[in-house]
Amino acid sequence: MVLTPSSPHPVPSAEHTTDRTRADFRASTADQWRAAILNGDVTAVELAGTALTAAATLTELGAFLSVDPEYALAKADQLDEVVEMVRRSGSMSELSTRAPLLGLPLAFKDVSRVGGLPRTRGTLALAADIPARDEPVVRRTHAAGSVSMGKTQVPEFALHCYSENQVGSPARNPLAPARTAGGSSGGAAAAVAAGILPFAPGSDGGGSIRIPAAACGLVGLKPGRGRLPDDRQAHSAANLGVNGPLATIPQDAALLFDAMAGNPFSVTSGCGVDGADLAYGPASRAIHHAERHGLPPLSVGVTTESPFSPELDITLAEEATAALEEAVARLLNRGHSVHGTAPAQGAQRMWPEGFFHDFTTLWTSRLARANFDDAQRDQMEALTRYYLEAAEARPEAENNAAEGRLQQAADTAESIFGHHDLIMTPVLAYAPPEVGWFDSMSPEDNGAEQCRFTPYTAIINVLGLPAVSVPMLTDDSGLSWSVQLIGRPRTEEHLLALAATLMQP
Repeated sequence: MVLTPSSPHPVPSAEHTTDRTRADFRASTADQWRAAILNGDVTAVELAGTALTAAATLTELGAFLSVDPEYALAKADQLDEVVEMVRRSGSMSELSTRAPLLGLPLAFKDVSRVGGLPRTRGTLALAADIPARDEPVVRRTHAAGSVSMGKTQVPEFALHCYSENQVGSPARNPLAPARTAGGSSGGAAAAVAAGILPFAPGSDGGGSIRIPAAACGLVGLKPGRGRLPDDRQAHSAANLGVNGPLATIPQDAALLFDAMAGNPFSVTSGCGVDGADLAYGPASRAIHHAERHGLPPLSVGVTTESPFSPELDITLAEEATAALEEAVARLLNRGHSVHGTAPAQGAQRMWPEGFFHDFTTLWTSRLARANFDDAQRDQMEALTRYYLEAAEARPEAENNAAEGRLQQAADTAESIFGHHDLIMTPVLAYAPPEVGWFDSMSPEDNGAEQCRFTPYTAIINVLGLPAVSVPMLTDDSGLSWSVQLIGRPRTEEHLLALAATLMQP
């Protein structure tokens, strides 16, 4: 097996489905597309048309559950009118500050409420609804000037780590289309990895940003619990889900993160692109500074111990280990120190005991509270129905006990770091399986195998910490292999800056 460093990100092989005759958002960075709009070199309508054409060309990837060209082009046309009015007034830098995502196309997962667009939640069990208004994080992202193309593919109720359902075509991996793009933000990852979109918002309740990012060779940031103002703020181990960005490079992920987080943007001297005065938020500025001046020496703890062990036997592919070793070498080369991790004083292991049982209990218990009727149950996929029946049969005392144990871990989350600044793990244990592979198993085996495939992500949601998936290597079949960087609370900007320096040649 030949492994080569990822720089800056993997590209699908020529025999795969990406059509090289069309425009491709991987050809330039998000900053270059922003500058092109401000300079008048391209219009928002042209960018929307590019994304819509790409989505129509690459339907076999299953990235989208629905696309709304009329809505996207109308919104883009409105933005072009604003740009022209502002250009006549000569205040383009202010426009960049107020609308940092001006004219950039993206799409939201089909569990998100986007005003006027259907939401299926990836299931036939519930009728699709059409929300009257955007949910808060969508509204904030639209207010930053982005243009929504439609809704991206998800697994049923966003429960699984592969994006296949009965509603639409499965999300396929642009690096190897027979394989899954991951989940639950699989459609978003497929769209970005194929160059249909420059970046995309995702959500992450157990790895749903980091898993598809790793599968498709992208950067995927899971912010810490409560870091985004529109996420649920409760300090609870049961508060698993957060929103965050998927992008080809950390710089693009930082731009989208700053917008989603409502961070202040300002024009930064010397950081413009192609003569345009671009506004940046703190995550982008952290990357600019790190690229020019480096980062202070960091202490990085490395572990391959999975929180699902020993309940599950976790075996890492050779390439997963090689990606970790490559990241260690790059860290050392950049002046950081790297050491193995050790359990907190008095503990036998780094992670909480019984995590597989407790997390599975927590993850599925919400289904029992949804009051599905018999007709809805009949429309569910086998694994979802299995989770529902297990949750309904489980005593409430068992649910409460599992959540209590996980809450103890969340309350002492920073103990995993010891004297280290951050922790590094693999992301995926083995290569993304072929589409249909998980569903070929019995429901019980399917659920366990998903955990074996993704042995390091769910614990970070329970602990409420930020983490980023960073591509490190590409194997000779074109598949990407990533590492996960886990930071202390409110270090998202630093994680992205470190990711940017690690991905530099």
